[in-house]
Amino acid sequence: MAPAHRMLLLGSVFLFSACGPSQEEREALAAEQRALAAADTLAQAEAVFTAEAFDTVQWVAVDSAVARGQTVFSYSCQKCHGDAGDGSGGFVAQGDTLRPPSFLTDDWRFSDDHEGLRHQIFVGTAAGMPHWGLEGLKPRDIDAVAQFIRLGLRDGAP
Repeated sequence: MAPAHRMLLLGSVFLFSACGPSQEEREALAAEQRALAAADTLAQAEAVFTAEAFDTVQWVAVDSAVARGQTVFSYSCQKCHGDAGDGSGGFVAQGDTLRPPSFLTDDWRFSDDHEGLRHQIFVGTAAGMPHWGLEGLKPRDIDAVAQFIRLGLRDGAP
């Protein structure tokens, strides 16, 4: 390649790279797109959630629900919420370490709200909690893990 062609090619590379968005702008755009996608998925989960889906969930005994919930917690919740449910899982998603709330604090908002907890588990959050109802977790398993969190982790049953 002739020196003039090399200079033209090199100049074109610099010109085109200078015209595009900066790394910081690309990262901001990607973060904005992730936030929009999370909000859209959250809206989808809200649209399909129905409290009546839990009306048919029955347990032979509360202990059965708590035991099943412990299993569900171990494969669906533990990596973020930690072994004890204290929010210490340290799961990294898209470069951010998620810090979910502890289930063990006195002021935890779902301590006396079983239906609200089931709703939260089903719908998830825009801040990183999976939308378990859209991810395939059935109402029975959502109820079970809610029972485990409230009666097992908080009250120390199993």
